[in-house]
Amino acid sequence: MKSFINVEDLGPLDKAMAEAFEIKNDRFKYQHLGKNKTLMMIFFNNSLRTRLSTQKAAMNLGMNVIVLDVNAGAWKLETERGVIMDGDKSEHLLEAIPVMGCYCDLIGVRSFAGLTDREYDYAETVLQQFIKYSGRPVFAMETATVHPLQAFADLITIEEHKVVERPKVVLTWAPHCRALPQAVPNSFAQWMNAAPDVDLVITHPEGYELDPKFVGNAVVEYDQKKAFEGADFIYAKNWSNPGVTNPADYGKITSKDMSWTVDTEHMSWTNNGKFMHCLPVRRNLIVTDDVIESPNSLVIPEAANREISCSVVIKRMLEAL
Repeated sequence: MKSFINVEDLGPLDKAMAEAFEIKNDRFKYQHLGKNKTLMMIFFNNSLRTRLSTQKAAMNLGMNVIVLDVNAGAWKLETERGVIMDGDKSEHLLEAIPVMGCYCDLIGVRSFAGLTDREYDYAETVLQQFIKYSGRPVFAMETATVHPLQAFADLITIEEHKVVERPKVVLTWAPHCRALPQAVPNSFAQWMNAAPDVDLVITHPEGYELDPKFVGNAVVEYDQKKAFEGADFIYAKNWSNPGVTNPADYGKITSKDMSWTVDTEHMSWTNNGKFMHCLPVRRNLIVTDDVIESPNSLVIPEAANREISCSVVIKRMLEAL
């Protein structure tokens, strides 16, 4: 596996899931694969779970780890071609990337959407430059449009906690005070569509439609209560307007409807549903205190499974070196 961005990069999903549970039972089983190998983690944006879980996974596999915060302690990087570099950016990504590749065996990249230019974001411009110029296998630690390590961990969590063979899983939009990217909901929808035994429903205000390539075969329901009825899992997440129905709205907040906040009443519509969120979460905006603190909240097991999903990906990449 030379790159990891989307679910299809893993190959057969049933085999990847089996591998995840094998690793969860023995996290150090494949430690020999990473001996004398180095992972470089490159962060253009802040991180807590991704940073810690990815570093832990690499260490479990015997790797050395280098962490680079591009915005703290490194030269500011220019990402565009043709720019006269007479501002505060003193190094171009096209020189920096191959230099980074000299010092490692694998590269993980975290770079968020700018939310101003949909075409630029959805082309995954920054990530694709790493894939093209680093000379190393590259995996996404969240990008402008996807967060596959999170979605993989979400699927592992659902498999562990489901009580019916084919659960109803609902991805629900919730309000937020800031414009957020669509990476998490995009990947969640993509991975749930790929899972053979999940019924996925996506609910959000009209105008917040995700890109059809991620929605896939999911049912889109604009009535949140109807969507929640009989649900086994509720995955709450805000996203800014994806600009699908109106490109001029891309990256904007076009709804702040607090009736979409997941509270006890919302959860009462479900089939004793489990609550999920990728974290960090704005309490009493996305979800109320009582829901996230309830016995049906899976946010901590979900976060713990980030170590497992990342271990599978790094293991696959090490095996391909």
